[in-house]
Amino acid sequence: MAYRHRCGACGFTTRWTSRSEAEDLSVAHYADRHPGLVPGGIVEMNRRNPRTIGYAAPLGLVFLVLFLIVASCLR
Repeated sequence: MAYRHRCGACGFTTRWTSRSEAEDLSVAHYADRHPGLVPGGIVEMNRRNPRTIGYAAPLGLVFLVLFLIVASCLR
């Protein structure tokens, strides 16, 4: 699972990462951009595995194979 923090004072969001790293990035953002404010905002969770390649790569591979088949038939 991946996490990211959204700043409660501005539009900043951390990248999708581990829970502890997202929290560290949020605290560092507040220290840099909003000194004196207590870190807050929203924590978002992504239940999908952030390291997966999704459907784009396998779908692209299928189209490439189909293209090669069609190209070889046209010769």
